Amino acid sequence: MSQVTQSVARVIDQFGKLPGIGRKSAERLAYHILRVNKADALALADAIRDVRENVRYCKACYNLAEDELCTLCSDPKRDASQLCIVEQPRDLMALEQAGVYRGLYHVLLGRIAPLDGIGPDQLTIDGLVARVRTGNVREIIMATNPTVEGDGTALYITNLLAEFPVQVTRLARGITTGSILEYTNREVLADALAGRQKF
Repeated sequence: MSQVTQSVARVIDQFGKLPGIGRKSAERLAYHILRVNKADALALADAIRDVRENVRYCKACYNLAEDELCTLCSDPKRDASQLCIVEQPRDLMALEQAGVYRGLYHVLLGRIAPLDGIGPDQLTIDGLVARVRTGNVREIIMATNPTVEGDGTALYITNLLAEFPVQVTRLARGITTGSILEYTNREVLADALAGRQKF
């Protein structure tokens, strides 16, 4: 790294710590910062600083927020009797982009993954139980990822909530429109058959 200055080497190292960014990508990003005008480069630095200083987790649902409550939890038009359980804030964003769900969310900030050393106590499950305990929630929609860990997390939460008078559902899974059966994997076909509906 002797052919670059210490400042450039430092920014390359920092970019290289980002997920999905290898050494070459980190170098491209560093040289891009050097090519853009100073105002744009400093705007990026300010945006990074602002997000670290101002963004926190919503005290109700653990979504990203700049106030105590996120914009969804503070929206009086949302249906507070429905809670959609997701693993990460980005999962919530994907569901919101669909534009069809009008309830509230609960973000677990992960999933139970014993092989990675992540247990239920490292998630926001206690906060979820506290929300259900209030008696205002009538339906829990499990929207964890369709993986072994995601399904295991959903099952754990479902068992934990069995004592409460709340209906637990999960997102439908199966064959997407336009797909061909012979190219569909076994797990998707199994979910499609299990979740079949009246025609």
